[in-house]
Amino acid sequence: MSSQEGDAAAKVTVEPVETMTVKTGQRTPLQLTFHVKPGFHINSHLPTEPELIPTEIKFFPPEDLMVAKIQYPAGVLTSFPFDPSTKLSVYSGNVIIKGMIIPQSKASPGTYTVHAELRYQACDNNSCYPPKKLPVQFDVKIPRAATGARAHPNAQSPHIHN
Repeated sequence: MSSQEGDAAAKVTVEPVETMTVKTGQRTPLQLTFHVKPGFHINSHLPTEPELIPTEIKFFPPEDLMVAKIQYPAGVLTSFPFDPSTKLSVYSGNVIIKGMIIPQSKASPGTYTVHAELRYQACDNNSCYPPKKLPVQFDVKIPRAATGARAHPNAQSPHIHN
């Protein structure tokens, strides 16, 4: 496959996500940034027409983690040459989807990989392409719980000598 064919196939890409550190009992914000190739758009999460395929992300976290409170950006109402009288709710350029990573109370310390899949349908000004699924993955690290030294703020480190 030539690089031109590869570029044409990738109408939407995802920005890599740095390893996230999430403490048990805390919610940590998640932000995924997708890039829609110039000249293309994808339907928003809430398309204006029932036959249009919404952009949707599904998460497949390990059982010790939850991904919740998914927030999609508002779509931009846009008309296109194929039907100038109808405005469609679409995304173009950078699309940021937010959520929360929540570790289960029983989660063990360690690094976990969260898998996700963005389902979208890319279109240009003339036609739409078959729906695609873009795989996404990122790591979440749950650190060990704080040791007893933090539980006793007045305790001195054994390395301090008076």
